[in-house]
Amino acid sequence: MKTKMTELFGIDYPIIQGGMAWVAEYHLAAAVSEAGGLGIIGAGGAPASFVREQIQKTKELTNKPFGVNVMLMNPEADEIAKVIVEEGVRVVTTGAGNPGKYLAAWKEAGIKVAPVVASVALARMMERAGVDAVIAEGTESGGHIGSATTMTLVPQVVDAVSIPVIAAGGIADGRGFAAAMMLGAEAVQMGTRFVVAKESIVHENYKKKILAAKDIDSEVTGMTHGHPVRQIRNNMTREYLKLEKAGAPFEELEQLTLGALRKAVVEGDTVGGTLMAGQIAGMVKEEMTCAEMMQEIMTQAETLLKCK
Repeated sequence: MKTKMTELFGIDYPIIQGGMAWVAEYHLAAAVSEAGGLGIIGAGGAPASFVREQIQKTKELTNKPFGVNVMLMNPEADEIAKVIVEEGVRVVTTGAGNPGKYLAAWKEAGIKVAPVVASVALARMMERAGVDAVIAEGTESGGHIGSATTMTLVPQVVDAVSIPVIAAGGIADGRGFAAAMMLGAEAVQMGTRFVVAKESIVHENYKKKILAAKDIDSEVTGMTHGHPVRQIRNNMTREYLKLEKAGAPFEELEQLTLGALRKAVVEGDTVGGTLMAGQIAGMVKEEMTCAEMMQEIMTQAETLLKCK
């Protein structure tokens, strides 16, 4: 399936893997790219040296395009931005801030830039700044979220900007893909579905929690301090919400989640760790390779969209 995004990124299928911190490392990124999508390395809060190593290891596994997600609040974001240029990365996605200060250098290097946006106003601002596309991410997503749903956000962003729009949030199969295309998107970004890919290094305990999840099993913490995060309900979320309801200061709440994502991803701590996942987790029932996943999604989507 060819769209503006497959042409822009040089990929076979308009499917982009979310840049999830601790989850989106080189094994997963390379596997997604090899399967015809766009694999993404999630820089998260990692140092620039780690990001460089991840890029180099990805290159060893694939010669297809892949990208890096830059979390702009990372203290080493400036260095990571330089590493991306030096290593010849072809695509950058960004979150948690405005990538404006890096755009000139990235554009000069021929890098395509697609920031995550949660509102029409931010999408317009990013278009004026000169980005190549925007990722309109609905509140159904796992991890840090906005307030608008994918169904309402995507078409409004499509109408507001002239650059291509990538839909994210609540997409895990060919039906969600087809729906996003009908809303005007040129590609989709998926995170939760890729967490349980066979190539994903995420601890089996974490994967099992997603595979066993029901439609009501995700919960949002951090609403009161403006940093909402969607994750699967566990002891940590219950304690967090209890403290949040009691008016605990942000610093105290932050201590509760410090290192919690790593605990879940690396150590398999499903009690005290942060199990980031979207509302779509209730639909994810099988661990597959990235290639199998991609083929299943595209076959279903092409049938629905009558592209065959």
